[in-house]
Amino acid sequence: MPCSGRFLHILVLGVTLILAVDSRRFRSRTKRWSAGMLLSKKIMDGTKSQKLRTSHLLRIDEHDFTMRPAFAGPAVPVGVDVQVESLDSISEVDMDFTMTLYLRHYWKDERLAFPSATNKSMTFDGRLVKKIWVPDVFFVHSKRSFIHDTTTDNIMLRVFPDGHVLYSLRVTVTAACNMDFSRFPLDSQTCTLELESYAYTDEDLMLYWKSGDESLSTDDRISLSQFLIQKFHTTSRLAFYSSTGWYNRLYINFTLRRHIFFFLLQTYFPATLMVMLSWVSFWIDRRAVPARVSLGITTVLTMSTIITGVNASMPRVSYIKAVDIYLWVSFVFVFLSVLEYAAVNYLTTVRDGKDRRLREKSQNLPCACDMPQSKTMMLDETYEADANSLAGYIRTSKVSEDESDKQEQMVVHLALDSEFAGTKKNCVYGFCIIQNTHTIDTFSRVIFPGAYILFNLIYWCVYC
Repeated sequence: MPCSGRFLHILVLGVTLILAVDSRRFRSRTKRWSAGMLLSKKIMDGTKSQKLRTSHLLRIDEHDFTMRPAFAGPAVPVGVDVQVESLDSISEVDMDFTMTLYLRHYWKDERLAFPSATNKSMTFDGRLVKKIWVPDVFFVHSKRSFIHDTTTDNIMLRVFPDGHVLYSLRVTVTAACNMDFSRFPLDSQTCTLELESYAYTDEDLMLYWKSGDESLSTDDRISLSQFLIQKFHTTSRLAFYSSTGWYNRLYINFTLRRHIFFFLLQTYFPATLMVMLSWVSFWIDRRAVPARVSLGITTVLTMSTIITGVNASMPRVSYIKAVDIYLWVSFVFVFLSVLEYAAVNYLTTVRDGKDRRLREKSQNLPCACDMPQSKTMMLDETYEADANSLAGYIRTSKVSEDESDKQEQMVVHLALDSEFAGTKKNCVYGFCIIQNTHTIDTFSRVIFPGAYILFNLIYWCVYC
């Protein structure tokens, strides 16, 4: 009995051990089977494996993408559309503009076709662009351009199951713009951004606007400080190079009209005020030499500063601009006001010299001390009449008491008649106005403002 009890006990322990080992093996097999099922699900999920999508579905390794689609066949149609995000700046000095835009290309490459039950496209970033063929579009007459790379390269590639491809990128480009400043600042400028294939002629690549004029869209919030954007439109034509052939070229044209209010405040109004300030000297006494000279020099120097400031912000063109005409005519008016006072001052000096000589001659006349009172009065009245008004001396036959008195009167008549003869001669030749220099200022008060107003009427009618 003790032996049989021990045997049963050993048998129970063995069966228990075998069951425990089999249980562990079962759980291990269950875990491996579950892991295998999960792994197979991950492999079957194409959206979780970039390697399977690019190499297997698109079959990139099976084709040579250094060659264009349908090589040696007809030209590849490449549609283009553009969305202008911003027009950053317009530079008159450098004669260029800077624009930020979204550039999109559309073409079909059957080598990228892939089977899809849902007919959904696949989207990639810029890393796939280096592995496939894309159009080599560049900006003609561009000075600088770059693709934005914050936070990653702003490039998007979308491939459809039938092989159609959408390639989009965000670019900022600075391009030349031929500007005509003959009407500046009352001008309008038309600038053009040109797109073209660099390597492929029209026999290999046909570049066209995908939806005509609707291929170009702009943001309504685009604005510039100095310009009003009037319109955007698209055109296209062939461009010929003698060494390589004909190429399709696309044009983005936009027209800008300059705002005039800024230049009215900064240029036209100051120039007009300086001209009007120069007219103040016509109301200042001609004997106030420091006041009139300093006023004239100040206005001339101010006009020179305005002209220099305007030309500093403009390119050195070889033709006359509209603003140059206005500023230089204003400068001439200011300069003529200075010359007017120089003429007045000179003529005043000449007249004072003549008056001085006349007084000296009167002092050298024979003394009337020994004459009777009535003779002295007659001599004084005759001289005063000639000295106060040079309108002419009327000879009168005066009855004198004796011959000596008559000779003394004749001396006075001859001296004054000689001065009057010179004055009358000047009047004959049309220079009577210079005998009274105050008259020059009087006429200038009317002629200068009238001529400047007439100039402004003609100027604004022509350029507006």
